Amino acid sequence: MKSETAENIPQHIAIIMDGNRRWARQRGLPEGKGHEAGADTLENIIASAAQMGVKTLTVYALSTENIKERAKREMSGLFHLITWGFKSKVKKLAEKGVRVDVLGELEGLPSSVRKVIENLKKVYIKNESIRVNVALNYGGKKEIVEAIKELIKEGIDVNKINDELISKHLYTTGQADPDLVIRTGGYSRLSNFLLWQTAYSELYFTKVLWPDFTPEELKKAVIWYQEQKRNFGK
Repeated sequence: MKSETAENIPQHIAIIMDGNRRWARQRGLPEGKGHEAGADTLENIIASAAQMGVKTLTVYALSTENIKERAKREMSGLFHLITWGFKSKVKKLAEKGVRVDVLGELEGLPSSVRKVIENLKKVYIKNESIRVNVALNYGGKKEIVEAIKELIKEGIDVNKINDELISKHLYTTGQADPDLVIRTGGYSRLSNFLLWQTAYSELYFTKVLWPDFTPEELKKAVIWYQEQKRNFGK
């Protein structure tokens, strides 16, 4: 396999981290073990992406649908893992220049999770190498609806509403849109993830389950991206 070149590294990669539960079931393990393995994978991928020169990494950790549809016991375990992960890893990541932000409807999260998220804003990053957006209780449609509501509240003239103005009211305001979207786990859909921001993203789908997604698999995705011809509708 040829190696990726530094000249055309996607500056923003978004990842739909799918397959944790299936990974655990295949091994006869509790589903929570799959989520734990997925958290370890994320830490490795953050390091690899930063080393490659990626500036922003956005990961889909928990959708609004997940919270509504999954069993309370599983969600309780997930929230515990998320809280533990933020507390135990963010400081170490910050020392490596990793800034962690959260995208989504924070009001729908447990108070313990919200408190940890608030503390993220206080973490000092001396030399930022990569920004990691963690999408929690996130839904792409709802994000767009909320942006439109904000525009209405601000009394913006309807004739002045354009792409740029809507983008400024999204969770990702001020950030570049993803160049590359990766979905692990074998499904070929966006599942309500960054619907506005991914209008011209390259979409890469792999059957590899998220806990098995190694830095080498990330390189494969980047090499695939480099082989695409991006013309943005021109």
